[in-house]
Amino acid sequence: MERKEPVLQRTVELEQVLRREGAELVGCCRLPAELQMPWSYGVSVAVALPAHIVRQLQQAPNKEYYYLYRELNARLDRIVTAGARYLAEQGFAAQPQTTDAVRFLDKYQTELPHKTVAVQASLGWIGKNCLLVTPEFGSAVRLSSLLTNAPLQTGQPTKESRCGACRLCVESCPGQALRGVLWQPGMERDQLVDKVRCMETQTAVMKAQTGIETDLCGKCFAVCPYTQGYLRRAEEKDLSQA
Repeated sequence: MERKEPVLQRTVELEQVLRREGAELVGCCRLPAELQMPWSYGVSVAVALPAHIVRQLQQAPNKEYYYLYRELNARLDRIVTAGARYLAEQGFAAQPQTTDAVRFLDKYQTELPHKTVAVQASLGWIGKNCLLVTPEFGSAVRLSSLLTNAPLQTGQPTKESRCGACRLCVESCPGQALRGVLWQPGMERDQLVDKVRCMETQTAVMKAQTGIETDLCGKCFAVCPYTQGYLRRAEEKDLSQA
C-alpha cells in the first residue's frame, strides 16, 4: 500500500491542475465495488452556470443557455483531459469521461453518470429534481468525471438528501415529471423522475422558445433554494464590486 504522503500530494496537485483549467468544485472517491468498474477511483469536477443565465431560466430556456451548455461541455472535456494527462505523467492510467467517451446504456442513461461520481466524492446529493444539488451552487452546475487507478485522498460519500419537505422543483416542472420523492443512496432514477416525460417536455419547451429541437429546460434547478442561495451571493458580490 502506498504511503499517505505521496497520495495526499498527488491529490493536491491533481486538484490544482483541475482548478487551473477552470474546475470550481473537485472531489475524489473510491468507486464502490457494486458499480463493477475497471477503475478504483473517481474524480468529480463541476463548473457553475453564470448567475444571469440561471435567472433567465426561471422563466424559460433561451438560445444563450443552449450555446453556454455546449461551451461548458467543451470546457469540462478540457478539464478532465488535463487531469488525465497529469496522472499519466505520474505513471497512472486514467480515463477522462469526455462527451465523446461516455458510454450510453440506452437513450437516456449512461454507464456511470457524472452525478454518481459526484455523490461518491461528496460534492452534493441528488435532489427531488433528480440532479446533483451542491451547497455552493445548488443544481446550477455542469459535471464531468475522471476515472483512474491512481490512489487518491478521498472523501466520504453523501448518504442523505438535504431537500427535506421542499417541493419547489416538483411544482415548477412543466411536464409534471418529478415524483417528489426524497433521494436515498441506491435508489433507481425512475423512482425520482419519469425520464421520458421529462425529456419530451424539455424538447417541446426548448423548441417553442427558441426553435431549437433539443432537451434543455432548467426550470427545476433554477427554482431550487440552494440555487437561489447561489444567485443571492452572486448578486451581493456584484453589488460590492460596483
